[in-house]
Amino acid sequence: MSETSNDKRKKTDASNTDAERAARYAALEAESPRISPSDYTTKSRRSFLTGGAAMAAGAFGFRWIQTRPESDRIPDVLRRGHEVNESVWRALKRDGVNAPTFPRSASSMVRVNGRRGLGEEIDLAAWEMRVEGPDGTLLGTHVMDEIRALPFHEMTIEHKCVEGWSHIVTWGGARFSDFAALYADELGGLPPYVSLNTPDEEYYVGVDIESMMHEQMYLAYELQGEPLTQDHGAPLRLASPNKYGIKLLKRIGTIRFTDERPTDFWFERGYDWYAEL
Repeated sequence: MSETSNDKRKKTDASNTDAERAARYAALEAESPRISPSDYTTKSRRSFLTGGAAMAAGAFGFRWIQTRPESDRIPDVLRRGHEVNESVWRALKRDGVNAPTFPRSASSMVRVNGRRGLGEEIDLAAWEMRVEGPDGTLLGTHVMDEIRALPFHEMTIEHKCVEGWSHIVTWGGARFSDFAALYADELGGLPPYVSLNTPDEEYYVGVDIESMMHEQMYLAYELQGEPLTQDHGAPLRLASPNKYGIKLLKRIGTIRFTDERPTDFWFERGYDWYAEL
């Protein structure tokens, strides 16, 4: 079968395209910086030695950290790093400044993450929260109707996890500051720390009173406009955009106002006690 003029034209166009591409690549190659074989060998040797030295320094540093005495269950140099981080965040923190909020339409149900302290479902109707003073004295108990009687607030904020993910979510409930006002006179002023435990005491957090009294720290009982599920901490949990999720205790069983900085579940396992955002 003879080749048509159309086929010939296509072959010519393809040849021209290939020739143009080859010419363009040749021009780019000519403009590219060149290195002599001896310079390449020198640079390669230097890179190898630099990389080897960096690896050796890293291994030495890691071994050195492992030999350091422990401070609150982690090497002291790491604990000091956490303390420096806390001091920096405390210095940068500005009173009265809120974390960004978002339109309600931007929020959606946050995933369940972490079930310690929620091992078994509880009878929500029988739930009761204890409030204790610095010496462990029982100051009062509360049921959900009493929490719901406090002024209701709602916020759409970014919930952040130390694992590196975040999610825009809408929380509803009472501000902790409104709840704490019930005990301020009895305590003669609020102590500097608050400790919170789950009813089974399997999970516990400690938070500074300044963070607890921030208007974006909630005793939350609604998520996306619906009552909390037990997986999300029903009937009552902490919610705030200013602390990582590890501080936002689910299923509150006990609140204790205390003069001493309380222990904290993840602090005992090497994390930053302050956990501020």
